[in-house]
Parts: sequence; structure tokens; C-alpha cells
Amino acid sequence: MAAITKLLRRPPGLRILICPVLLAMAAQSPYRATIPPEHPAIQYAAGPTADPATKLDCSAPLDLSALLKALHIDSSSQALVFAKDSFQASRISPRNPRAIYFTDDVAVGWVRGSSDLEIASTDPRLGPIFYKYSTATGRLTRDNACLHCHQGAATLGVPGIFVGSVFPDSGGMPSRDGAIITDHRTPFADRWGGWYVTALHGEQPDRANGVAPDPAEPRVIANNGKRNLASLAKAVNLAGYLEPTSDIVALMTFEHQTQMTNLMTRLAWETRIAEADHKPLPDVEEIVAYMTFRDEVPLPEPVEGASRFAADFARRGPLREFDLRTRLFRDPLSYMIYSAQFDALPASVRWRIYRRLFDELRAKSPETIEILRKTKPDLPEYWRTHE
Repeated sequence: MAAITKLLRRPPGLRILICPVLLAMAAQSPYRATIPPEHPAIQYAAGPTADPATKLDCSAPLDLSALLKALHIDSSSQALVFAKDSFQASRISPRNPRAIYFTDDVAVGWVRGSSDLEIASTDPRLGPIFYKYSTATGRLTRDNACLHCHQGAATLGVPGIFVGSVFPDSGGMPSRDGAIITDHRTPFADRWGGWYVTALHGEQPDRANGVAPDPAEPRVIANNGKRNLASLAKAVNLAGYLEPTSDIVALMTFEHQTQMTNLMTRLAWETRIAEADHKPLPDVEEIVAYMTFRDEVPLPEPVEGASRFAADFARRGPLREFDLRTRLFRDPLSYMIYSAQFDALPASVRWRIYRRLFDELRAKSPETIEILRKTKPDLPEYWRTHE
């Protein structure tokens, strides 16, 4: 909390960058000490990087579409957030939402009217690294100022990414009361405050597609009649946006992925520091529980996206088939097990995760073990020989 207080003492121009979700997490969540990024075993700022953004050809400027293509991001992943956040908060509003596009290891933020794109690009060893990209000059600049909001209570104490749900007023300014971080463990009714969502999901309530218009009741969102939208054409002038949607399936996938990324970053950093300091290794039970969707909140009713995202995503590899009737995915194991970040986890904890996953899946989903046997070449031998 001391770090939060220090940030609040900064000039008003910077305060708007402090995400209310961060403040809520500091007060409401189990405390996770911030890991010093300059630790000799980490060297977040100084270490060599191998994230997707470092591979961009910056010899000529790229527009949004070209940048997404270079980063292998499908435009169908578009999710629109109108709560004021990021360093471009002054440009963001319900009439001018910020667009998020993502794939497994990189996310891009675009705000209409700005030539600066925001990139969070995951290095296998260091975790998410933050950049600005200028569509005017083609310049890619690392931006560690993003850590004011993207390293702290909201991100498990390491550089990370997150999806927040807030109570926004009519201009998109979030209330500091009731802000939460969301993922597959969050009840439907608490999700997506400050976001637009296009979907078919019956009568199950959520916080999406509405604002709290009455300052006397900042936690009452007026979104009746705004659920089950197939398009945002009536809510937003879509000029410049790559899609007319903010797909519910894309947003639910991104929610899962953000916290999976943060858990892997935290575990990798803790392990490398423990090994360097000759201390006990961290426990792997939390990440195993998350990877296997052990605490996933069942869907109250089936959901259906309003774009081609589900089909685009499923073509990318194994463990990407959606259920969307009672749960997000068909198989009870995160597709992020195929990520370069998972493969880069220190062997001392990666093999313990494999052991725990095998024991859990052998009892819960032998079919998933078979999928990995066919598609994951670095599995321990017992995955292939034990029934």
C-alpha cells in the first residue's frame, strides 16, 4: 500500500494513469510482495529480450492493420474498453473506446485519434515488456513508465497485464469503489464494467455496455436492453475500428490468458531468485489449479460470440476448442502450456508442474493427456508410458 500512496502523491497529470483496479486490488486481494525487477537474477531492464515486438521490422511505419499482421494477431480478437486507463486516458470515452487486439504472447492497444500504439509483448524469460509504437515514424520505444500500473497488486507483483471490471461514469471515468481484476474464476455478474461486449448470452447479467449515470449511485450501471448485442454500430461510431464487435469469447479468452501470463512470470522470477539465493523453491499448486480451471465459475447460460474469433482461435493449435455451454474451453487445461513462456520456466518447477498436471488429468481428463502426447514433444517420459 505504501507504493500506492507514493503514486497518489505524484502530479495530477500522472494520477489519471493509476488504474483504479490497482487500488482496489491493493485493498482487497492477498498481498503479493513486488519483486524488484533489478534483482541480479532477473535484470528486467538490462537483460536481453526475445519478445515478439523486438522482431518487428521498424524500417518503415506500419499502420494498425499492418502491425497486427506482422505480430500474427487476428483482428477478430478486438475487444473495446471505454473506461479511462492507459497513458492515453484523456482520449478514451464511451464514444471513443480503446481497442485491444491480442494473441498468445502480445497485445496491442489502439486509441482512435492517436498515432501511438501500446504494445505488451511477452518475453519468454522476463514476462511482459511494454512499448510505444508510432504509426507516424515507425519508432518502437520501450516504456517502463507502464509499470506504474502494470507491476503491483493487480499483476501479482511482477510486470503483467490484466482485465479490470469497474463502475464507469457517463464519461468513462471509473469509480475507485468496486473495481476488480477478472478471469475465469470471476462470476459473470461482476465482469466487464467499462467494456463493450457483443454476444448472445441469454439473461445472465454483467456490467458491460453501460455506465453509472447518477453520481449519487456510482455502482448502479444502466445497461438494461444493451445485452446480447450483435454489433456496436448503434453505440459507437465505428470509423477506423477493424471490426464492428467486441467479442465476448475473445474477452473471456484474454481474461484467462492475462492471469496465466502473470502466474508464469511470478513463478519464474521467484524460482530464479530462490535458486540464486539458495532458498526453497516456490510451490506450484496455484499455477496448476489455474491451468486446470479448477476454480472456474460455471456459465449460468450458454454464450455465443458475435465474430469469427472462436474459429480463428481454434485454428491456432491444440486445447483451443471452446465449450461455451457450461465452461469456457472443452478441455480442462490451458492452451498456454504450449507457450514459449511456459517452456522457458526453470526446469526445477516446470517438471513439478508436469507431475502435478499428469496426476490431476489422469483422474479428470485422460483425453487431454492423449492430446498432449501427440502435440507436446518435451513431455516427461512417464506421460507417454503410464496409463
